Amino acid sequence: MNGIQIVARMLILGVSLASPWAWADSPHGSEADHRCDGESCAAVLRGLFAFFDRDLHGLDGNGRSCNDCHMVTEQFRLPPAAVEDRFQKLQERRRHHPNADDPLFRPIDADDFRVNGEHASDYSNLRQNGLIRITFALPPNMRLIDPVTQQVSDETTVDVWRMVPGVADVKITGPDGLNPWPRGPNTMGGYQLDGRIDTLQEQALQALLNHAQVQNPPKQRMLDDLTAFERVIFTNERVRALSDAISNGVVPLPDADPRLNALEQQGKTVFTRACAQCHGGPAQSTPQAPVVRYHDIGSQCPRQVDTISPPRFQFVPCPPRLDRNARTYQITMANGTTTTRTSSDPGRALLTGFVGGPPGQDDWNKFDIPALRGLRSTAPYFHNNSADTLEDVVAHYVQFFERVRANSPPGVAPPAVSTDGVHFDRKPQPEELPALLAYLRKL
Repeated sequence: MNGIQIVARMLILGVSLASPWAWADSPHGSEADHRCDGESCAAVLRGLFAFFDRDLHGLDGNGRSCNDCHMVTEQFRLPPAAVEDRFQKLQERRRHHPNADDPLFRPIDADDFRVNGEHASDYSNLRQNGLIRITFALPPNMRLIDPVTQQVSDETTVDVWRMVPGVADVKITGPDGLNPWPRGPNTMGGYQLDGRIDTLQEQALQALLNHAQVQNPPKQRMLDDLTAFERVIFTNERVRALSDAISNGVVPLPDADPRLNALEQQGKTVFTRACAQCHGGPAQSTPQAPVVRYHDIGSQCPRQVDTISPPRFQFVPCPPRLDRNARTYQITMANGTTTTRTSSDPGRALLTGFVGGPPGQDDWNKFDIPALRGLRSTAPYFHNNSADTLEDVVAHYVQFFERVRANSPPGVAPPAVSTDGVHFDRKPQPEELPALLAYLRKL
């Protein structure tokens, strides 16, 4: 089900109910008689209209709606091709109407915003990569290295560039109460790519503050309404049925996969062995213990390069349009010594400053595990849109398995790459790749 079909379904559902506009503004208590996938239909409809509202009356925003970044025509995502198309159409309109506008292009997401402020106009990261700016306060033990002087900078914040995640299936993602990480926030999963937010209401609030730049805080009902709308958006009816079963405590849960042919069924078997240890659980987003919850899959830029020749693993290098987002950090370790590391996005380390723990268990470059339903329609992939196709994703993971093997102590086979703790047997083999790709395209 694509985004337009989802919205059409919401509208049809709303107008088919008795006097929907009469109860759209009614007190919450009177909405219980009208339920939409477990949510108040009134709240869903209000959330639908709030999602597309660029005016955000009374909030004094920058003209953006949720849909400007979570484009309904693009599965609620923001792929680079769609951004560039909007940019070119805006330039064409401005030839005849100089004041034509597209709220997607606001200075806050321009590359030169830190230099030119409200006069910024370089949207390279947005246009070429489909990435938006996320700003973090630096942890006390992390400082940036000035790329010109190579000295420690006095900056107290850092900008990283991340893709816009979709909102489909969010009802079955988020904190799941399983497989805790040793440090917060949200030790058992959360929202946003790094799991830093624990509720959909808080996620909506942060988006309104930081991306729509509202000057007045929204009312709680608006946040609840946006949450209700998002919680009825599903990739397809099978996932909707899975969500209903989870809510109703049905055991065993239904399989959300469609009918599979022989090749796709083979691919599912490969997926179960090679991928499900991290993409586990009903939403395919919960790592299965003893695999740890948050992971560095090597998708940051610059990509790790093996120091041994011939190399034991070889990630495809990031293109210059992504490599340029890398910054070097000076990190003060727990014992008082300092080290430097370079990354386009240190992930959860920007939340905790915890770097240098046991291999695989610190927060450097760590992100939450995304759900996979609808994967065939959500290219490009990874937190920085650095994989253009599913073939690129699978090829990257083949090298990820090789990197883990190369960095494992002698005689140790970590559970992420081993089914028995002895053999490195999870990596998909060349002859298995067509089947795995066929299955991924059916999710």
